[in-house]
Amino acid sequence: MEVSWETSVTDSINTIYLLFSAYLVFVMQLGFAMLCAGSVRAKNAMNIMLTNVVDAVVGSLSYFLFGFAFAFGGGSGSNPFIGTQYFALKDIPSSLYDYSFFLYQWAFAIAVAGITSGSIAERTQFSAYLLVVSIDFAGSGVVHLVGGVAGLWGALIEGPRVGRFDAFGKPVQMCGHNVTLVVLGTFLLWFGWFGFNPGSFNKILVSYPDSFDQGNWTAVGRTAVTTTLSGSTAGIVTLFGRRLLVGHWDALDVCNGVLGGFVAITSGCSVVEPWAAIVCGFFAACVLIGINMVALKLHYDDPLEAAQLHGGCGAWGLIFTGLFAKEEFIIQTYNSGNVGITRPYGLFLGGGWGLIGAQIVEVVTIMGWVSVTMGPLFYLLHKLRILRISSDEEIAGLDISSHGGYAYNA
Repeated sequence: MEVSWETSVTDSINTIYLLFSAYLVFVMQLGFAMLCAGSVRAKNAMNIMLTNVVDAVVGSLSYFLFGFAFAFGGGSGSNPFIGTQYFALKDIPSSLYDYSFFLYQWAFAIAVAGITSGSIAERTQFSAYLLVVSIDFAGSGVVHLVGGVAGLWGALIEGPRVGRFDAFGKPVQMCGHNVTLVVLGTFLLWFGWFGFNPGSFNKILVSYPDSFDQGNWTAVGRTAVTTTLSGSTAGIVTLFGRRLLVGHWDALDVCNGVLGGFVAITSGCSVVEPWAAIVCGFFAACVLIGINMVALKLHYDDPLEAAQLHGGCGAWGLIFTGLFAKEEFIIQTYNSGNVGITRPYGLFLGGGWGLIGAQIVEVVTIMGWVSVTMGPLFYLLHKLRILRISSDEEIAGLDISSHGGYAYNA
């Protein structure tokens, strides 16, 4: 059957949109690399940069061989738990997926291990990290909460860095060595988030049947706006909140606050009003500041606040969606705006307990699943003494003890 030129043009534009979104999400790898490098001490910069490269190269092959199949594979032998088709992209392109869709999902998947690496930075054997990455790419469908919980278990089992707490249990400041890299990484992640959130529509040329001038292009624009507002609000709240707590203006705290706002809004970015995104960002900052205070009390050490940021703010984002999601926007996002469809929506907008209940179940399920899969893995590596480096190596720095040199000549 011959395809009309209108269909061909529409498909081409949608493919270009999805590919461009994939490129933006991949730029986030550069953002993670800069953020991580600036947040650790100079003697560990090469190590953390290498882990970010490994995330991409190992993730590419893993997701190609089995990750995509586990996440999206259907077929005659399919089941609700795990995919059984499309291994090594066999039968791709198909009637459901093409190469551009694979590339976009791959860019998402490799972000998960990047989150986890921040939690266990500056004290983890590189060989152990390779094992964690290989496991982590087996079809991860979610990003922030998965990475945050995995990092939480890794940091808990490894314990804090040498010297992070003194003999009396008081925290000792261990600042990253380069604020410039942290700020650069934050802006690169901000840029990439415009592919992460708006790009998740996959198609931009989809018109809504009850409107002559609105379609996915409208929702894409709204999603970019809500993303920006949440991150910006969280950054401002963190700026003043930390000023009240520590007595000075801290650029690193603001950067983490901005990212916390982005993490939180990612769940509901397409289904909430812009004003609600401001609410999301405000409480995301409060969650991040609060969890960081609790983490210090419990002697929990996470060099990049990855578990607090991605885990805590990610969980809040899921709950937030259950409270503020608008029915009209949900139908536009998940049903292309079709008339006559009803869906559960935000509790605070009169939608009842259906959606918020589902969101809570999602939080509990993700935390349980990642705990069951990643917790034992980290514990096994710990018992085999292949998870953490020795105290002498840690004091010397991973760059010289594991990689034969330093990231900087001086």
